Amino acid sequence: MKLRRKPKMTLKRYFEENFNDKQLWKFKTEDVELMVELVNLVRPKNPKTIPVVDLSELIGLLQENPGYREGLLDYIKSQLANKKFNKILSDAGILQDADFFYEVRKRLFAKFIPEQPEKDTLQFILNQVFFVNTDPLWIKKIPQEQIRELFSLLKFRSIYLSSAENSPLTELVFAMEVITHRICGRAMETDVIQMVPEYENFESPFLAFQRELLLMGEKLIESRKNFIDAGDLGYKQLVILHKQCTDYVENAFKNSNKYGISLRVNQSLLRIRQQLYRLKSLLPLLILREVEDADRNTIYLSYKLIKYNCDKNNIRKLINESTQLLSYEVTQHTANTGEHYITNSRKEYYKMFRTAAGGGFIVGILCIIKVLLGKVETSGFGHAFLYSMNYSFGFIAIYICGFTLATKQPAMTASALVRALQEGFKQKVQEDNEYKYKKFAIFFARVFRSQFIAFVGNVIIAFPVSLLGIWLIDEAFHYNIAQEKWPTLLNDLHPIYSAAIFHAAIAGVFLFLSGIIAGSIANRDKHNHIYYRIQEHPLLKLSLGKTRTKKLAGLYEKKWAGIISNFWFGIFMGSTASIGIFLGLNIDIRHITFASGNLALALYGADFYITNWMLFWGVLGIGIIGLVNFIVSFSLSLGLAFRSRNIPLSELRQVAGAIFRYFMSKPLHFFFPPKSSIT
Repeated sequence: MKLRRKPKMTLKRYFEENFNDKQLWKFKTEDVELMVELVNLVRPKNPKTIPVVDLSELIGLLQENPGYREGLLDYIKSQLANKKFNKILSDAGILQDADFFYEVRKRLFAKFIPEQPEKDTLQFILNQVFFVNTDPLWIKKIPQEQIRELFSLLKFRSIYLSSAENSPLTELVFAMEVITHRICGRAMETDVIQMVPEYENFESPFLAFQRELLLMGEKLIESRKNFIDAGDLGYKQLVILHKQCTDYVENAFKNSNKYGISLRVNQSLLRIRQQLYRLKSLLPLLILREVEDADRNTIYLSYKLIKYNCDKNNIRKLINESTQLLSYEVTQHTANTGEHYITNSRKEYYKMFRTAAGGGFIVGILCIIKVLLGKVETSGFGHAFLYSMNYSFGFIAIYICGFTLATKQPAMTASALVRALQEGFKQKVQEDNEYKYKKFAIFFARVFRSQFIAFVGNVIIAFPVSLLGIWLIDEAFHYNIAQEKWPTLLNDLHPIYSAAIFHAAIAGVFLFLSGIIAGSIANRDKHNHIYYRIQEHPLLKLSLGKTRTKKLAGLYEKKWAGIISNFWFGIFMGSTASIGIFLGLNIDIRHITFASGNLALALYGADFYITNWMLFWGVLGIGIIGLVNFIVSFSLSLGLAFRSRNIPLSELRQVAGAIFRYFMSKPLHFFFPPKSSIT
């Protein structure tokens, strides 16, 4: 016996079953299931691709069947009557806390288990009915004529018909007052005020706006019209004060370049900006220019309620808004630092080679020390600690001595590249021999040859220093420290039979993170006035004197961010393998300069008895490791810099074309500086 398949639900069948003469809908007034089912029938399957959402079938059914219309009208009225919605306007989609990570965790948790408010609120109904993130998108695609026709057929009332308690108008005014009180509280915090010292001698525009809105609310509730005239002077003053509040916040963001900014202050300013934007969208609802505006404003408010409720747990929007300014500040620091890593003249080019040679010299020593530390009998944590300290102090020594570690350059120069890219983005081509992004292509050639000579300086010095060091140890103590380790050192360089490429990519990520750390430390210290605090420290001035204290503050300002960055880079590099062993994962790091030193140690450990193919794969592995180090670090840094300056990724095609065109015309400029310092 075959089971009969239940016929597919359609709009016509929906009304026939629930709103016919039996009026089954009356038994379902306690829940919202009928409304959920109706919206599911209307909701398109592909809201992003469909151009228009047509409700003509629904409208036709309501027009042709008065019973359907009256039944649906009564049902919706029973669901929406006296439902509070002020929290949607004041809370939904707005940061609730200055703690960024708390906000992310809260929204992520709500994605899986949404918060369900009390059933006497409109938010509960919207959570049940419009629970898909794309609902505002397809609702916006419904023709306005059909929206107004439905509004008329279902006899929805405008928000201006009553100013009684719990009426839509009082809910709107109350929500605006709550937002304003919250803005004033946050805007009066010390950390926020110090971002805009130019406002110190003026009355806060936020307090003035608050007073004006309270007066406007009283006037609105007391007025028999339940709305404000468009020409009302109080409303015009409110609009002006809102603009002043917005300018205040924008100036605070702009001043971050001078005073720095913390994540907490960034979140506070972002919250105020969101609240001001919410008020901007609600303020026009207080006035009516024409009679027809009453229904139009009611429909507008209904759409906003749905949109705000759907967007309340949007994590992508939160991250994008929260990280844009901070990424700009971080990359601004690395852009300024990165200029020192980019050569122009031949003199600078050969100076880069010398500083890179110094970095290679220290790395060669670090390679030997690491092999010796590997022989220490200790725990996995002990080896991780020893390796990390070896790397950290070595990298700090390279930084303090003014030497160069080649692979740290991409993370620093990518931001400087995007600064040049931003200028090319605004460039207008006027001459025939010019093309868009030509100046950027020239700048990129400078960066590329700087990277090239730094790689060369690191690699060709790290190799002989490691070889000389292991030979001296053997001569002095008659002990070949790499005799047992050489197969591992050599096999780890093989680009095919080992995970060298993957491990090189991990090192590239750490290089990127070290650049982020440098920028964030410098930005934090700027915001907290650390340099000025040290300069004016009474105990330091008493013991060292004003001149030395000032020099100490200057030294801290210039070097501290780099020292911390290199320290953490060493921690990342030294502990990765131990963490991989603990987790049972094949993770480690491969760095081009260390790879060069390890090849030298492996050759000596094997007493130079290795095949030509083993040597070939080792040398090739070094080159591939360096390339992956560069590509990963540079790509991540470039992506962050793009994000911070709002440059569309679609521009990459034109940028790549400009670089290729310049390379075809002057290929040597990508490896060697021209005779003239201006390319």
